[in-house]
Amino acid sequence: MKLFTHIGRYFLMLQRIFEKFTKWPILKKLILTDIDTLIIRSMGIVSFISFFVGGVVAIQTALNMENPLLPRNLMGFATRQSVILEFAPTFISVIMAGKVGSYITSSIGTMRVTEQIDALEVMGINTYNYLIFPKIVALLFYPFVITIAMFLGVLGGYVACVYGGFSSSEEFIEGIQMDFIPFHVTYSFVKTFLFALLLATIPSYHGYFLKGGALDVGKASTTSFVWTSVAIIIVNYIITQILLT
Repeated sequence: MKLFTHIGRYFLMLQRIFEKFTKWPILKKLILTDIDTLIIRSMGIVSFISFFVGGVVAIQTALNMENPLLPRNLMGFATRQSVILEFAPTFISVIMAGKVGSYITSSIGTMRVTEQIDALEVMGINTYNYLIFPKIVALLFYPFVITIAMFLGVLGGYVACVYGGFSSSEEFIEGIQMDFIPFHVTYSFVKTFLFALLLATIPSYHGYFLKGGALDVGKASTTSFVWTSVAIIIVNYIITQILLT
């Protein structure tokens, strides 16, 4: 029953975010700050992981192609499919749940513990809109992060295969282009958009409704990471069933 209480409170929180808006000059400053913190400062870790995981996927594919009858361009095909369909949108989102989600929960949770949220409410500010709405807007730019992750993942696979001597440049590029279905990219971005909403709202919920002291901020960050990851995996399954089957 406690789970249903949290789900109900979560959806009520979503409703209250859009009830009374903060003045635009203040809101614009908060949005730009959150874009810098949540999106731009995440580019480094996302780029690093994407490049090397793309390389690992390509090498693993190459090492499992012992049959000489299998075409060498299959490495490019497998790398493209793995990166675009699952690795870039889902795997990166779980990593971002740890990086971005923990930051959101701890920053809002600290404000709750130090009674800054109570002070804002006394001043008549809609704290749901003031604290959470800028993070939702900032994470609408998340698909750009995933686009770069897709590119670097395929590039990492190309570098690993060509310079590792597993296939030629022409064979790998031919594999990337082989049987390409444009709708797979649309599917990935639909998932990414939904994951962005989850990354913005679930950690915010755990930070906003935090109870306790400073020690509980750390516990809330861990809990928010777990539940954000669970929600991402469940939504991933549902969207895949709806769009790809």
